[in-house]
Amino acid sequence: MKHREIWLSTTPTPEAIADLRLGDIVYLDGLMYTAREGVYMRALEDQANIPMELPSQSAANFHCSPAARINPDGSFEMGAVTATASFRFAKWLPEWMAKTGAKLIIGKGGMTSKDYKEYFVPNGAIYLSTVGYGTGALLGRGVENVEAVHWNEELGLAQAMWVIKCNKMGPFIVASDLNGDCLFERENAKIAQNLERVYEGTKPAVLKRYGETDDRSDEVIGYSPCCAIAACTAGRARIALVCALSLG
Repeated sequence: MKHREIWLSTTPTPEAIADLRLGDIVYLDGLMYTAREGVYMRALEDQANIPMELPSQSAANFHCSPAARINPDGSFEMGAVTATASFRFAKWLPEWMAKTGAKLIIGKGGMTSKDYKEYFVPNGAIYLSTVGYGTGALLGRGVENVEAVHWNEELGLAQAMWVIKCNKMGPFIVASDLNGDCLFERENAKIAQNLERVYEGTKPAVLKRYGETDDRSDEVIGYSPCCAIAACTAGRARIALVCALSLG
């Protein structure tokens, strides 16, 4: 199956979002803003006024920390645009989407179908995932201009709200749809069917990494629930994404 390539506005119509299918490859045009835990806490918990007109200016929220700087003359420079794992921000998303009208949540690794059904579907939103690792420089080519940086003094450059004008920024992959279906879970289910056959006849690994086992006794480094969940999610996402693309 050939994957569709979609050029999508960062202020998409409901019809454009409804037309997206799991596995579609998306390129974005328009204004995008970065927002992660620092922005969420400032806007939602501290009740600071959001310094943009949302969603009229943008309905695309990127979970990332750009490789960027503010020059002495006040101008901006941005190179790589590196996504970060979105599952860490799930608890803020229902309120954020209701407050800002965000329809495109962009990041790394995705979330569960439970999150999509509970948080995204009621708000008419979908999730776009970066494709693989090390694509920050590639995504940076899609940055036409940095329009503004908000709250950098309060939050620092990594957590600040960067407003980016995009021109064919991508590729991103559609990882959820308006039914709340999850691309990574779908592809993981396909992988699981053949996993035992793949390893048939091999000796069990002596050491295992997070994401390769669900048995806590197999871990060889200190256990942290947050780290374990993060790594398991990222590991499954990597496997599923490779499978999804190779199946095409």
